[in-house]
Amino acid sequence: MNLHITGHHVAVTDALRSYVVTKLDRVNRHFDHVIDVSVVMSVEKLRQKVEANVHLSGREIHAACEGESLYAAIDELADRLDRQVVRHKERLQVHRGEGFERKRIEIDTAPAA
Repeated sequence: MNLHITGHHVAVTDALRSYVVTKLDRVNRHFDHVIDVSVVMSVEKLRQKVEANVHLSGREIHAACEGESLYAAIDELADRLDRQVVRHKERLQVHRGEGFERKRIEIDTAPAA
């Protein structure tokens, strides 16, 4: 998983970077096919906002959150991304798993009379 973290009017410190990495590790645990994650943190007066784009194989997921602090916004963002990735994984499994039944051709092995 490639992770790109940028800040708009905020310095991305090592503490923020490690916090984002630990929180987004949950997303990678639930779905192995995460290709790229791009996180943008911004601060405008009292609005502290975090946005993320997750590039999966065959899909792009976007989430944005605002919070009292950047840490609270990152927590909420990780929860939203986690729910969306789990939902995407369930759709793939239903499509290829339980709902997909192969038709078997039964061959009669008894000799014809």
